[in-house]
Amino acid sequence: MANGLLQLRVDDSLRQEAADIYAQLGLDLPTAIRMFLLRSVQVRGIPFSMVLPNDDFKATDAIAAMKRMSRDAEKAGISGMTLDEINAEIDAVRSQKNV
Repeated sequence: MANGLLQLRVDDSLRQEAADIYAQLGLDLPTAIRMFLLRSVQVRGIPFSMVLPNDDFKATDAIAAMKRMSRDAEKAGISGMTLDEINAEIDAVRSQKNV
């Protein structure tokens, strides 16, 4: 089977990031691209899921939730707790459930 040349333009930083990832997997970039093309033929489409997020998913919703939790923690007087204090509280509750 004859080989053809495939050329494409891609942002240098994207190319380098992808090449670094594939190198960690023991692949060079051309091999990874060939694998993508082969898998596309095998599945007769894009070889990964391509879906749009639900309309109700927005980063602003997550940020608003974090702000609400922060306000609630301030109201409860626990906003200044350290990680060790939080873990101690969790352990205390868990130990009460096991009694």
